[in-house]
Amino acid sequence: MPEGSGVTKILGSVREENGAGVVLVEDVYATNIDDLWSAITVPSRLARWIVTVDGDLTIGGEFSATFTSGWEGSGRVDICESPRHLRITTWSDDDAPGVIDVTLVEEPAGTRLIVEESGLPLDVYHHHGAGWQTHIEDLAAYLEGRETSDWGARATELSTVYREMAAGLN
Repeated sequence: MPEGSGVTKILGSVREENGAGVVLVEDVYATNIDDLWSAITVPSRLARWIVTVDGDLTIGGEFSATFTSGWEGSGRVDICESPRHLRITTWSDDDAPGVIDVTLVEEPAGTRLIVEESGLPLDVYHHHGAGWQTHIEDLAAYLEGRETSDWGARATELSTVYREMAAGLN
């Protein structure tokens, strides 16, 4: 980790698979699985820490999304197995489709959230690693009643670490 970067804990990893980038981030939250499931699926709660969504949020339904990262596009719900597994496919005019797979696991300390995004272009997937870590840090802040981050500043801060991880794969 770069000294003085403010990066305290890396929550993710990156890898290449079938010619595309894959990002995996995870953390444990001191809440039960139903509360965490609600925080990642109820639109009014999602809007407080990661994304505003509008549309059909049922399996096979399509929706529009605007993330705190600034990314705007569309999505489709592929799998929704409450309260443990959610998979969506996202796309925009500028990006190829990507898959976001979310798994929740009950643990003694709370609930583990595992987010994996795949199908990412190899030249930018490290940015997604930094972005996802920023998002799940913001989820922790939201659940604890704290302010979420300045998304761009925090993702930029983390980007160096994730870039080094991706470069280490080559």
